[in-house]
Amino acid sequence: MTRTLVVCRHAKSAWPDDVDDFERPLTERGERDAPEAGRWLAERVPDIGFALCSPAKRARRTWQLIADVTGKAETRHDKRLYGATAGELIAVLNELPDEAETALLVGHNPGLEDLVAVLTGTPHELKTAEIAVLSGTGSWSQVEPGWAKLDETATPRG
Repeated sequence: MTRTLVVCRHAKSAWPDDVDDFERPLTERGERDAPEAGRWLAERVPDIGFALCSPAKRARRTWQLIADVTGKAETRHDKRLYGATAGELIAVLNELPDEAETALLVGHNPGLEDLVAVLTGTPHELKTAEIAVLSGTGSWSQVEPGWAKLDETATPRG
């Protein structure tokens, strides 16, 4: 079975004084770009069955704005995604339910860029709100280095 993994870096976030990194909000640009990412996904990858999202405020808000456009999917906010390495992200992906043919991962760099490179063998810079669509075969428990190919990327801007 072919699986689709959508990797999405959170939208542009602010750096307000006296706000912990985990609680950083989106900027106005981020608030515009995330729905654009949702529109792009609704057109190109309309069947997202499961979403994994970092619990950081900027990632949660990015997913909320995307889901407002694409429609809700079963969602898990997983604290392991915040600051995760590629290896840690793969371990989380290995736990995805096999019923989900398409999964979306919303998180942070450098882990997401590293994940795309490790899974596809193709280094790719992920800007804020950028999307990388990967595909691989087998169950989610079989995701490992070299598992996927990079099908498409997009940097939607609002």
